[in-house]
Parts: sequence; structure tokens; C-alpha cells
Amino acid sequence: MPFPTHRPRRLRRSETLRQLVSETRLSTRALVYPMFVCPGSKVRDEIGSMPGNFRLSVDLLVEECKSVANLGIPAVILFGIPEQKDEMGTSAYAADGIVQRAVRAVKKGVPDLLVICDVCLDEYTSHGHCGVVRDGEIDNDATLELLARTAKSQVLAGADMVAPSDMMDGRVGRIRRELDRAGFAHIPILAYSAKYASGFYGPFREAADSAPKFGDRRSYQMDPANQREALREIALDIDEGADIIMVKPALPYLDVIALARRQFDVPIAAYQVSGEFSMIEAAARKGWIDRDRVLMETLLSIHRAGADVILTYFAKDVARLLGV
Repeated sequence: MPFPTHRPRRLRRSETLRQLVSETRLSTRALVYPMFVCPGSKVRDEIGSMPGNFRLSVDLLVEECKSVANLGIPAVILFGIPEQKDEMGTSAYAADGIVQRAVRAVKKGVPDLLVICDVCLDEYTSHGHCGVVRDGEIDNDATLELLARTAKSQVLAGADMVAPSDMMDGRVGRIRRELDRAGFAHIPILAYSAKYASGFYGPFREAADSAPKFGDRRSYQMDPANQREALREIALDIDEGADIIMVKPALPYLDVIALARRQFDVPIAAYQVSGEFSMIEAAARKGWIDRDRVLMETLLSIHRAGADVILTYFAKDVARLLGV
């Protein structure tokens, strides 16, 4: 047989051939679109560090959710900017809190859209931390009670799924017990199981006004140097009742996604966070990269690593690029 015996390029000759043998296929059905809801009416406030993303009042959020559903995106995850903040984050679990009002409105206006609620206190506390602060420390167990109340209030408002992102020890189990006792055993939990103390969260913290007012979050979010610890965190959350686990951020932790995929037989989500989004946008606006090509390449890499579900601010762009 003359050299070369094998010619892999045969299957790369045309777009049709490449699509036919593609090993990884991105679909809008795997995407979750993060959204920010704020007080007021007719508010559409663009986030400076996240071009094309907005803080939306409830009325405009519902209209945007209709557009999201029409693009074939099955789910949104909601983050709230409350009217007021306090030491205990009481707006997070108030029956008439901003997210609770938004959930009721979205489920009424777009009933088939899956509404996921982030469960955390950082957007609602005056100090910006994800838990109760006592003597300068985050009180893990006191925080669990408030997280459980928050998740329950969101589900009572109509949330289809809750997603604890605080990284307190034992929070999945505490939320599971609270929901089960309230008659919501059917509501799934998407756990931010391996959430790293990352430098990629800056634009989100601007969007949600949630930067810590003192210190940082490294006492509860994971050390970026650790890989095996992520697997322990995931295993603990699954044991406590998590239905889906998440790795966050996505692109800097593809190795963790891949390891989790090999070790755990549960759906895996990954969050392409605000900093990942904003870097691509900034470089594209400078003309340094092809925006659409790079956003698709990064999302394919996350999916290829093993993520079944991807939370991304590019969700609408992906739907349009895929011709939905």
C-alpha cells in the first residue's frame, strides 16, 4: 500500500463531510441563559463590562424570556438585584422579593420555559458575602437555614429548579430536606459543586453589585490549585441529593469537567462565566479574534470535556449561529 495508507483529510474536505462525522454536536437544548432582574418598570440597563447583557425589570424580563424560548433555549437562570440589602440578606427569601416576583411573572408569561433560581445571599447582603457574617467569619451552619428558606420561597413562587451557589458545607442536604418537607420532593437541585475562587467573576459582580465589602471568598470557594478536592465536593453533593452538579468557571477547569464526567454518572453542568464572556467580547471588539468562531469553539470545548448543560451569556448567539 503506497504512503500514506490512511488519509484523515478525506473527511475534512467539505463542511457537509465535517458535519457528518463531527464527534461533538452543540445544541441549543443544552443551554441555560443567565439573566439579571432588577426593580422598576421598563428598565433595560446595559451592563458596561458585559455588552449585550442587561439588568431588566420584571416586565421586560418576561418579554426577553419569550424571545429566549422562541430561539429554542430551554432554560434561564435568574439573579436578582434587590431594592435593599441588609446584613442577613432578607430580600433573598422574602415572598415578594425581586426574584420571586420575576419567577411568578415568567411562569405566567412563558409557562414552558424552565426557570432556575440561583440560591445565594451575596446579591442581597450589605457586606457582599454569601453567608451570615459573625466576628468577621462566615458562619456556615447559620447560613444553611437562610439558604433553605431562600430555596423554598423560590419554589413557592414557581421555580422549576434551584441552584445553590454559595459553597457552604451541607447546603444541598439542608435544601433537599426543606423542599421535601414542604411537598416539593419533585423539584431538582442543580448544585454549584466545584465553584472555584476565581478571578473571572468580575463583570458579574458589577452586574449584580455583589462584590465583597471586605476580604474575599477563598474561605468557602475552592482553591484553583485543587483538582481532587473538586471530586470530593461533587461526591458530597450527590450524596446529599444533588440531581445535577456544576463546575464553575468552565474554560479554566476543563480538566475538572473531564474528570467528573469519567467518575460520576449524573448530568454535569458548566458555567461559562462573565469574565470568559467579556474577554471574548473585548478581544472581538478590538478586531483581534473572530467573535462567533471563538465563542463556538469555547463552547464546543466545554461540551467535549463532558458538560451536558452549559450556562452561557452567549446562548442567544449560539441559537442564531445554529440557525434555530
